[in-house]
Amino acid sequence: MTHLEDREPTVSIIVPARNEAKNLEIVLPQLPDVHEIIVVDGHSVDGTPDVARRVRPDAQVITQTRRGKGNALVCGFEQATGDIIVMFDADGSADAAEIPRFVAALIAGADVSKGSRFLPGGGSEDITPHRRMGNLLLNGMTNLLLGTRYSDLCYGYNAFWRRILDDLDLPSSRLVAPDGQMLWGDGFEIETLLNCRFAENRLTVVEVPSVELLRIHGESNLNAVSDGLRVLKTVLDERLNFRSRRTLADARATVPPRMDEHEVAIG
Repeated sequence: MTHLEDREPTVSIIVPARNEAKNLEIVLPQLPDVHEIIVVDGHSVDGTPDVARRVRPDAQVITQTRRGKGNALVCGFEQATGDIIVMFDADGSADAAEIPRFVAALIAGADVSKGSRFLPGGGSEDITPHRRMGNLLLNGMTNLLLGTRYSDLCYGYNAFWRRILDDLDLPSSRLVAPDGQMLWGDGFEIETLLNCRFAENRLTVVEVPSVELLRIHGESNLNAVSDGLRVLKTVLDERLNFRSRRTLADARATVPPRMDEHEVAIG
């Protein structure tokens, strides 16, 4: 059997797309030839799946099971078979030429390579002063609560080893949401949720300078206020749940193993 260290790791690129037909015409041909490209359609009405199949015949096109970017990503994660998973936006804001940089950081020993617009060499052609300030405040609060040193909390260009997925405990694509609602983690808070789970699992995160480009066509599905509140709630909930899980784990570690009725303690 060939071991991972004896070969180049395979890469799966996950592209969540909701009504991004015009952008996919440009974005998908720019992606490198990798193990697999998975386009996750968000119930589009503009022909997004047909365009994806036409301009990138080698891509898999699947439909997400609920609503929201988080659910779309999870659907792609569960479908992926590559050693490395790359999260890639369909709107043209991510630069495909940066993918080797993310992969190289993982091969060098990181569990996660996290894009940052605020490191030297990074930047953004799209972020507004309002969003920049919101990101700065949320980023600082997250670092304080979770003991992290992130420079860019709400950026969705990331890559990680597929082997860590089970540890992240993301909401399964098979769960059914009542009345078509989004489950927690299904929305734009997914990037923050992932960053919290990376910290909770003490994973090695390396930030990679990245330049956020302008969206090519259309308008963003992100709402700065409502999605910002979801991000804030995510950080607070994760901090509370993390402390509860850690307390429970510590308590279990101090309880001696229960003996079976036929076992006898020695010593």
